[in-house]
Amino acid sequence: MSAGAVATTLTLADGDVTGFEQKELNAPVASDFFPGGNIATPLLAASIGTQRQNVAFVPTATVVKSFEGISQYDVASYSRNFVPPDTMGAVGKTQFVEFVNGGFAVFGKNGTVQVGKSDVSFWAAAGQTGTKGDSRVLYNKAADRWIALSFGASASDIQIAVSNTSDAAGTWQSTKFTGFAGGTADYPTLAMDNNAVYIGTNNFSAAGSFKGTTLNIIPLASLINATAPTTTGLASSTTAYTGYAGLGTPDGGYAIQGVNSTAATTTGHIESASLFYTNLLRYDVTNVGTPGQTIVNATYLDNAVFDSNNAARQPNAVADAPTAGSTFTNNNRVIDTSDYRVGSSIYENNGKIYSVRTLTPTGGSFTVVRYDVVDAATNTLLDEGEIGDASHDYFQGSLSVNANGQVVIAYNRSGSGADGKISFLARIFSTDPSGHLTQRGAESLLKVSTVDDYHNGSVNNFVAAGRQRWGDYSQVTVDPTNSQQFWVIGQFAKEYNDGVDHPGGTGGSRWGTWISAIDAGTQVPEPATWAMMLVGFGLVGAAVRRRHNGFTSA
Repeated sequence: MSAGAVATTLTLADGDVTGFEQKELNAPVASDFFPGGNIATPLLAASIGTQRQNVAFVPTATVVKSFEGISQYDVASYSRNFVPPDTMGAVGKTQFVEFVNGGFAVFGKNGTVQVGKSDVSFWAAAGQTGTKGDSRVLYNKAADRWIALSFGASASDIQIAVSNTSDAAGTWQSTKFTGFAGGTADYPTLAMDNNAVYIGTNNFSAAGSFKGTTLNIIPLASLINATAPTTTGLASSTTAYTGYAGLGTPDGGYAIQGVNSTAATTTGHIESASLFYTNLLRYDVTNVGTPGQTIVNATYLDNAVFDSNNAARQPNAVADAPTAGSTFTNNNRVIDTSDYRVGSSIYENNGKIYSVRTLTPTGGSFTVVRYDVVDAATNTLLDEGEIGDASHDYFQGSLSVNANGQVVIAYNRSGSGADGKISFLARIFSTDPSGHLTQRGAESLLKVSTVDDYHNGSVNNFVAAGRQRWGDYSQVTVDPTNSQQFWVIGQFAKEYNDGVDHPGGTGGSRWGTWISAIDAGTQVPEPATWAMMLVGFGLVGAAVRRRHNGFTSA
């Protein structure tokens, strides 16, 4: 993707891209294995055949299912005590599959646990030896199969598993390839269309220095077939990174995401953050999945600029004691909201590409979840909006879109006030013919964290130590049997590892994951949105027209 005459406004990102995302593995402690009392959820391994449905949950017209997924207590019981979880899951015909750092689970749509095991056990059954996490999973409706990926036993390898049937609780087979020899093929992404599977990686040396990114494309027929998955036809495109000294050299993007699509075309769509600029980067791959595939139409989108993200706030009602070696003075604002990458899956519907990421508006203090809608044919930015307010941080967003143009965006929110515990929420939007999103109905609060002071590296009531990872992503997928239902999965903070629920525990924070089904139904706009509509859509059109034409090069 070579640079040419630039028509759009390009703004340099604040600092070189060096975000190494490999997770931390902490040794489990005995109290992780034996939760008791009335608050702690029974361990996944002890829940096979039972429902994880919250007994206090009352279905509504919008939130029709809601239950707890894998927690840090669960993965610790497998001696896989990872931080963060890399929250990931997807819905199929009859099941919801969750695959996080340390654990794999299959749930019935009513929350019944069908399978609960470690990630190592999953990969062993699929034919691999070990894993270092960073898992992703999706269901392919046309093939009626599941596809999952993770690091191999070496973080330089990417291993891919495909279910033998539509039953995720059944058998899987696998294959693997070298993502970045001698280093780490970090933050692997996963996307599918009718022709291929797309896997992006951020590449780091063994010493941890950022070396560039790679887009890997594997023909779908190589992975999903009547025998076993292979990587036959794998094509990789690597962009080396030399810092800002490399401006003007090819920009393959950062945390490269293929676009999930069911469109009948032989062209694959790619979108990601730029290696150098705050602008999103879009390009296509023609004749995808064949020896003649070619990368074309590299375009910087003219999205609004932003500032670097800061940590998210939380109430933290009890003062914290100092921790040796900590760079923090308290835990009021420590939650890592990540950088400007597009971390969650990107989707295309009816010629429009939808994505979301966490940003801080220029001059602002609070992070927001910003969504973008792009014309897949022209790379014109059709709409750009933000979910946020003046008293909370919004972060770790994800979305999906159905065939009707209905969109569900799920995200975390936190703040300093009484309602500031890290919460998991979702909103429903509709897409008008111009590509503009309109919120439908009220925001849905899905889960509120148990504690007001989540942190890693130290125990309850002490100042956090080290990087306070959250996420690193979440996911929304559309139910293949009911396109109006969207299944969302996100992270929340569970009870501390101490007290009546975990006698003799270390007092450390522990993460949990939450799964909900959202019915988009026939929602109406919020009152504020109606007011805007009464003024007329001319204001929306003017906002779109303020954006410059995109930069395009072949």
